[in-house]
Amino acid sequence: MESIYKFDQSYESPIIGVDEVGRGPLAGPVVSAAIILNKEIVPDGINDSKKLSKKRREIISKQLISHHSYAIGIASVEEIDQINILQASLLAMKRAILGLDIIPKSVLVDGNKLPDLDFKMYPIIKGDSKSVSIAAASIIAKVYRDKIMEDLSVQHPGYYWEKNSGYGTKQHLLALKNLGVTPIHRKSFAPIYNMLN
Repeated sequence: MESIYKFDQSYESPIIGVDEVGRGPLAGPVVSAAIILNKEIVPDGINDSKKLSKKRREIISKQLISHHSYAIGIASVEEIDQINILQASLLAMKRAILGLDIIPKSVLVDGNKLPDLDFKMYPIIKGDSKSVSIAAASIIAKVYRDKIMEDLSVQHPGYYWEKNSGYGTKQHLLALKNLGVTPIHRKSFAPIYNMLN
């Protein structure tokens, strides 16, 4: 666990950590977060957001939002359908990075692809379990996107987005069959594309 806090030390500061959430779901936007950690008050327990409980994520996200510079980038369902999910993810990352008013010396990006920007950027595979900055970004992005999906589930009840975050769970697929496709669904994703064509 300690190594996640040390990984970033080999990169030049200021460092931006970037991660996105929501590439796999059938519904909702893709959300990215970019963060510059204030090294004096980095919360304990930061890890890949998928390895933390919902409650733990929410607590750490609050601490990060209160004391660190961060920005959110979103690519909409329409953008996902127009340019594909990979390009939409990179676009969301680009928007998050540009949302920070600090010129970074290093940008650490989760995954093997980089958004189109002129900064010194490093793709880090499984970055959310290696880099504290990327892990922090993953926590903020996950909590933010889950909240969007909870709000959307109130407008479109029956799909259980408050539980499944738009992923293709059994409940969600059954609801698609019974209730049909909403404007929040990604029309280019296989189950929905197949229903519509």
